[in-house]
Amino acid sequence: MVQFDVTVAGELNLDLILYGLPDELEPEKELLASDLALTLGSSSAIFAHNLAVIGNQVGFISRIGVDPLGKIALERLASGGVDVSRVRSVAGAAKTGLTVIVTGTGSRRILTYPGAMFEMGYDDLDLDYLQSGKHFHLSSFYLHRALRPRIPELYEQMKRAGLGTSLDTNDDPDDRWEGLDDVLPLVDVLFVNEREAVKIAREDSLEAAVEKLAGRVKTVAVKLGAKGARLRHGREEWTHPGYSVKAVDPVGAGDSFDAGFLDRYVRGADMQACLAGGNLAGAFSTTRPGGTEAFRERSKWQEFLRQHGNEAAA
Repeated sequence: MVQFDVTVAGELNLDLILYGLPDELEPEKELLASDLALTLGSSSAIFAHNLAVIGNQVGFISRIGVDPLGKIALERLASGGVDVSRVRSVAGAAKTGLTVIVTGTGSRRILTYPGAMFEMGYDDLDLDYLQSGKHFHLSSFYLHRALRPRIPELYEQMKRAGLGTSLDTNDDPDDRWEGLDDVLPLVDVLFVNEREAVKIAREDSLEAAVEKLAGRVKTVAVKLGAKGARLRHGREEWTHPGYSVKAVDPVGAGDSFDAGFLDRYVRGADMQACLAGGNLAGAFSTTRPGGTEAFRERSKWQEFLRQHGNEAAA
């Protein structure tokens, strides 16, 4: 029985974002930030939260520590309408993860304590629960250290149960970009940015990377930031220029794109509409600090939808 539009297995933590710091951080010197935000973090949780706010039934599986950060993260995710009944709080040395994002005048630094996300393994997953969705999504492939050896098996289970599948690899902190060969043939939609596409394909240009990845994955969606996005399905290709907004913070924009795209995709929309939905959600995300703050008020999302007319609502 289908219970969810999308089910997610992924990481759950908070983001601590510090604004207004210099690009060069001098050691042994106290540097003063101009502002901060403590928000729901991690690619999987940002994706799930925003997908639920947009109007989907979302089921989420994760592993967190028994600590205040885990409690806050769980409450934030649930407040967006995500079902968190399968999130496990596990006592032990590993605490709930935390990412500190230091933003300067023209760059940002991302510092992550992985914590419990490194420990979530295959045995933490309720496969019947995950299979009760129409579509399965996983983010942060390289952060799932315990689960990663069995991720191909997980995708096989989802495909066997008739679910659509998607994957957002996100960055590889070790810069090796290995382990995807057995997974990509089981992925219906691969979400990457330009850097990730080039790294995964081991090519020097985006064009060559998209060409290679399109031979391994049914659909490749490439997020291009302010330039919008492009999508390749077999020999066909679509582009969308994106939306112009007064951006405050790019954190989580890519995960929000995934949410907006899959909101359309699971309903059978055409590819151009999926791209428009992805770009709309990504743009909206940037209007507030952090990856989920813009989506915490559903009325603001509905207002943003109305402002951008029929293309986004299609």
